[in-house]
Amino acid sequence: MTAGMDSASLVLLEDTLRKTMASSAGPALDQALAELGWAEMLSEEPDLAIPLVFRLLGETGAYASVINDVILETIGGLPGGTPPMPYAGGSWVIWERSEPTGNPVLGGLPLREVPGGELMRLGEARRALGWWLVGSARAMLALARQHALDRVQFGKPIAAFQAVRHRLAETLVAIEGAEATLAVPVVDSPDLTSILAKAAAGKAALTAAKHCQQVLGGVGFTEEHELHRHIKRVMVLDGLLGNARELTRQVGGGLRARGSAPRMVQL
Repeated sequence: MTAGMDSASLVLLEDTLRKTMASSAGPALDQALAELGWAEMLSEEPDLAIPLVFRLLGETGAYASVINDVILETIGGLPGGTPPMPYAGGSWVIWERSEPTGNPVLGGLPLREVPGGELMRLGEARRALGWWLVGSARAMLALARQHALDRVQFGKPIAAFQAVRHRLAETLVAIEGAEATLAVPVVDSPDLTSILAKAAAGKAALTAAKHCQQVLGGVGFTEEHELHRHIKRVMVLDGLLGNARELTRQVGGGLRARGSAPRMVQL
């Protein structure tokens, strides 16, 4: 990864990242990303690196410990660390960089609960998780859409049925809305915009999980189908750094206390 990429180079980079994530995960993917220059790009072009890498993690279903890098870059921590991160419900976890000795703790991810931590600047990390959630939501939508086109009932694909179309459409609207929130330039109130972006992405991903499960029907519950892995993943990522419900309440409480709401976007 290098700075100052043109559009052709970005397309090539995205293709390379997608293929890399399709063939590796965990520490192996951490190593592959390091060789591609992830640390340099995160430092020099975070607005490009974070959406690209985290969105692709969601779309491919891979995982890596790169959320640690985003937090450490933000707070000026030493590379290679595992900073404690708040989790929904008031608990704290760390994202281990090595493969756990037993089963992964949460949703196939190497998260381990720790006694507690210290609150820090989490704006960029929340946006990163937001892009990961959006990527996972798009992956689920793609699976449900393809199933709707392939599955035939009463002599026609179920994609022709209005109820199925409505679920897919509602999912797409939620995803597009979350992406728009994530793409808002951070000028004023960066903490507030990142919290709202993470909340919107979490809600969109959970909406995708619910609707896509309904479209897929019974096959979506099976271990053979990959939908269940995305559902488990988004349920965990929604909770990391605060889930959609908690973050929305946090923002609402703050706005009520101050008696006004800042302008989030210049229209």
